[in-house]
Amino acid sequence: MSNCDQCIVRKVSALKALNKEQLVKMANCKTSYTIKKGEPIFQEGETLNGVFCIKDGVCKLSKLSSNGKEQILKLVKPGELLGQRSMISEESANLSAVALEDMQVCFVPRNEIIGFFNENNQFSMNIMQSICGDLKDADDHMVNMAQKTVKQRLAETLLYLEETFGTNDDKTLKIQLSREELAGMIGTATESCIRLLSELNKNQYIEIIGKKIAIKDKSKLKRLAE
Repeated sequence: MSNCDQCIVRKVSALKALNKEQLVKMANCKTSYTIKKGEPIFQEGETLNGVFCIKDGVCKLSKLSSNGKEQILKLVKPGELLGQRSMISEESANLSAVALEDMQVCFVPRNEIIGFFNENNQFSMNIMQSICGDLKDADDHMVNMAQKTVKQRLAETLLYLEETFGTNDDKTLKIQLSREELAGMIGTATESCIRLLSELNKNQYIEIIGKKIAIKDKSKLKRLAE
């Protein structure tokens, strides 16, 4: 039994409100998984009977449009919970979650979480605040998509990838999205994304090293994103 008390998810998510006894309860009922890069944690339309704690690794939350194109809505990092909204609304998953790198994930059944809800007000409040935060992000994302150009959104996304997930020793972005995934994040066709990347590369905002991307001039890229 791994120690939920020391876990990163406990420290930064809604679970920080749980007491020792509740953490022991959770450790006894959870299931731990390794999810390989490219594998789904869950798929859109699936019934989720609990929440997933992201212990290690990064996944993408995405939705397929009617024409089969993937729109990436969020990247989820260690310490976050997945599936809380579906669990509360008792609806199937609205998005798919797919690993961008190998991940360590724990699953906690719904009845256990609902038990914590009923006996711990701070925990319920934390979950609600987390869902409200997701809604705020969705509002911001919608306004961004409507009001910013594709080039601005690309610049913003590259800065977000560096600031949130960091860089490798060679200064390339640690989270390497495929060109299709990058296009899916900024809401454009893959060809447009490739064309814009080579334009940013030519103008020395970024450097393309094989399939990897490094930010070369952060202040120029920030000005472009605004």
